[in-house]
Amino acid sequence: MSSTDQAGRHLRLGLAQINPSVGDLAGNSARIIRAIDEAATAQVRLLCLPEMALTGYPPEDLLLKPNFIRDTRRALDTIVAHTAALTDMTVIVGFVERGEDLANAAAIIHAGQLVTTYHKQFLPNYGVFDENRYFQAGDITPIYSIAGCRVGVSICEDIWYPTGPATLQGYAGAEVLVNISASPFHVGKWRERERMLATRASDTGTIVAYLNMVGGQDELVFDGSSCVFDEHGTLLARGRAFAEDMLILDLDVAGVFRQRLHDPRLRKARQDVAASVPLIAVTASPNEQGVLPTLPPPHIEPLGDDIDEIYAALVLGTRDYVLKNGFKEVVVGLSGGIDSAMTATIAVDALGVDAVHGVLMPSRYSSEGSLTDAQALAGYLGIQTWTIPIQHPVEAVAEAMHQPLAGLEFGITHENMQSRMRGLYLMALSNAFGWLVLTTGNKSEMSVGYATLYGDMAGGFAVLKDVWKTVVYDLARRRNARDGREVIPLNTIEKPPSAELRPDQRDTDSLPPYETLDPILKAYVEDDRGLEEIVAMGYSMENVRRVLRMVDHSEYKRRQAAPGVKVTRRAFGRDRRLPLTSGYHEWRG
Repeated sequence: MSSTDQAGRHLRLGLAQINPSVGDLAGNSARIIRAIDEAATAQVRLLCLPEMALTGYPPEDLLLKPNFIRDTRRALDTIVAHTAALTDMTVIVGFVERGEDLANAAAIIHAGQLVTTYHKQFLPNYGVFDENRYFQAGDITPIYSIAGCRVGVSICEDIWYPTGPATLQGYAGAEVLVNISASPFHVGKWRERERMLATRASDTGTIVAYLNMVGGQDELVFDGSSCVFDEHGTLLARGRAFAEDMLILDLDVAGVFRQRLHDPRLRKARQDVAASVPLIAVTASPNEQGVLPTLPPPHIEPLGDDIDEIYAALVLGTRDYVLKNGFKEVVVGLSGGIDSAMTATIAVDALGVDAVHGVLMPSRYSSEGSLTDAQALAGYLGIQTWTIPIQHPVEAVAEAMHQPLAGLEFGITHENMQSRMRGLYLMALSNAFGWLVLTTGNKSEMSVGYATLYGDMAGGFAVLKDVWKTVVYDLARRRNARDGREVIPLNTIEKPPSAELRPDQRDTDSLPPYETLDPILKAYVEDDRGLEEIVAMGYSMENVRRVLRMVDHSEYKRRQAAPGVKVTRRAFGRDRRLPLTSGYHEWRG
C-alpha cells in the first residue's frame, strides 16, 4: 500500500448495543437483523454485536441442552443468509459454537458467508461467572483483514489481561482492536473499564472499540456504555448507559500508522509476536468505498455519578425482569416507609404508572403518619391503591393458635404473624390478577436477617436487595431533586425507620444505627474483612460481634429470598456464596 493510500484510510465502524433475552433465539435474531439493516443504511463497513448476542448472556445450563445448541446454529444461519446482498459490510456476532466442545464464539460474517469464527480464550470463573463449566478456551489469536484494515477481534475477558489476545493482536500489527462483551454492571465499573481500555490502546498504538451488551437478565444488569479509544488512549465516543444504542463513527486508521512511526518499541514487539498471529482475509481485497456521506462528530455520552448509576440500573433491571418474564403489572405493599416508597417509585419509572398497584395494610400498630405518608406517595406517583387492614385476620390466627401459644408473651412470633398476613394479601392479589409482587427489603436488612420469611420477604423480585439502607436514602433524595418536587414524601425520608409491628418500635431497637451498621456490613459482606480488622476501623467489639453473628445466622433466609438487581461489586446469591451449615464463625472469638 502506498503512502498516499495510507494517508486517507478510514473504517466506518458500527457498534450495535442491543438488549437480548436469554434463550429468545427468534427475538434476538430479529434484533440483530434490525441492527444489520440500520448499519447498512449508514454504509457501515464493520458492524459488531455483543458477546453471545444471539443466545443472551448468561444462558447457564441451557448450554447443556443439545437442542438449544442446534437451534442457535440454525438462527445464526438465518442471520448469515440475511447478509447475502451486503457485499460492503462485515458483521461480527457473538454466539455459542459447537465443535468437539462448546466455545464462546464470535461469528465473522461477510456477504452471506460465515467466513470464520473466533473463540474466547480467557474464560472467567469468579464472581457471577461460570464459563469454565460450559466452554473450552480458544487458543488461536488471528488478525482479520476487513475492508482494507487489520482488525483484531476478542471477547470480553480477553482484553482485560495485559498479556492477553488483544495485546498480542495489537503488537502483531492490528490497527483496530474490537472487543465484544457482556460485562455485568456494578457501581463505578465503567471507570475501571475505560481506564483499562485506554491503557490497551496507548500501549499497543491501536484503536480500541469496545461493545457492551445492555439490559437486565435475572439479577444481572448490563450497562452498555460502549466506547472507542484512539491509538493515543483518548476517548473518541461513548454510547448511552442502560439503553440500547448504535454507535457509528469513521475511524482514522491512517493515524495508527503515523503513531507507530513515532514509537520504535512497537516494532520490536511486532518482531517478537508476528509469527504467532495468523492473518485471515475476510474480504478478498480492500473495499472501494469512494466518498462516504459525512457523519456527525462522534458523541461522548455523559455518565452520572454513583447514585445516578444505581438508580438507572435498578430501573432497567426491574423493567427487564418483569417484562422478559411475561408480567405486565406489579403490586407493592406501601408501609409509609422509605423502602416501600423507593420500590414503588422505581417500579413506576420502570413500567409506567398504570402498571403499578399499591396496597396499604395497616395494623393496630401502624401510625397515622405512616398511613398519611403512604397515601401521599401514591398521590405523587399517581398509582392505584387499596387499603386492606390486617388486624382482624391477625387476631383470628392468634385465637386459632391460642392453645399452643398460651402463656407466650407478645414478641417476635406475634410480630411476624402481622408481616406474614401482609404477604398473604399481596400473594392473593398476585394470584387473582397476575401481578408480580415486588418485595421491599434492602441489603442492610437482608444482611442481618431483619426480615420475615414468608412475610415481607414473600414476592417475586426484590428491587433493593443489593442496596444498602443509607444508599436508599440517597436515592430518595436524588429522585426528588430530579423532579424538583416531593415524589417520596419528605417525612418518609426524615422520620426514624420502623417496622411498626409493636408499640413505639424503631429499627434501632434491634440494630445499630444504619450509619454505623452499613460500613460494618460492607466490610464483612463485600470486602471479607475479619472481626479484628473491622474493630480497627473504629467500631466497638460489641457492635461488630453482634452484627457478624446476625449476618452468619441469616444465611438460610437469604437462600429463600427473591432475586434482585445486582448493583454492588459483591451481591448475595450470585457473588457471595457461603454454606448454610458451617461451624466457622469469627464472632465466637
